[in-house]
Amino acid sequence: MSTPDSVSTFVHYRLARLADIDDLMQLIALSVESIGSRYYSPEQLASSLEYVFGVDRQLIADGTYYVAERVREAQGTKESSDPRPEIIGCGGWSMRRRLFGKDSASWNGDPAEPLNPAIEPARIRAFFVHPDWARRGIARALLELSEQAARARGFRTFELAATLMGEPMYARCGFIELERIDYELPDGVHLPVVRMLKPLVPAGHSELHAV
Repeated sequence: MSTPDSVSTFVHYRLARLADIDDLMQLIALSVESIGSRYYSPEQLASSLEYVFGVDRQLIADGTYYVAERVREAQGTKESSDPRPEIIGCGGWSMRRRLFGKDSASWNGDPAEPLNPAIEPARIRAFFVHPDWARRGIARALLELSEQAARARGFRTFELAATLMGEPMYARCGFIELERIDYELPDGVHLPVVRMLKPLVPAGHSELHAV
């Protein structure tokens, strides 16, 4: 049996799959309830998990949503010491009009309507990180993957609706505030978010560096 000293931990990034949905839902709830509690009230968190924060299957179907997996390997072997990698982060981008919200958020725009990359910004969507892995560069790495993929599809700018907990990270990554919005959710609870925009930097000059 491997000991902690003989095991190395790696973070692997890949496209999300439909089979990941249950794990993603657990991660999102854990991230929102833990990290979000410093920024939102219990009522806001409960309402946002009901109506906003969750999985958008359209992103998975489009191949624009990524997961970060914690993979543990025994040193000197190729076999994983864990039978199943653990998803510790997720996030992606969208070529469609919906700005934020899970796939049941019918109140928040048409999830299938495509954007025109020549004149409209790609959307940054649904970034969540496990509390134990916060501030380790997971979100930045996922953002860089999204930026590269969107550029390859012809998009030149990004737009997002940042949560209050995500706003500082996006600002450090070059996003600028456009407006602060107090969204009224279907149950009447108000959720403050920050609409932000970022011009994409030219290929070969990315300002994001995973740490």
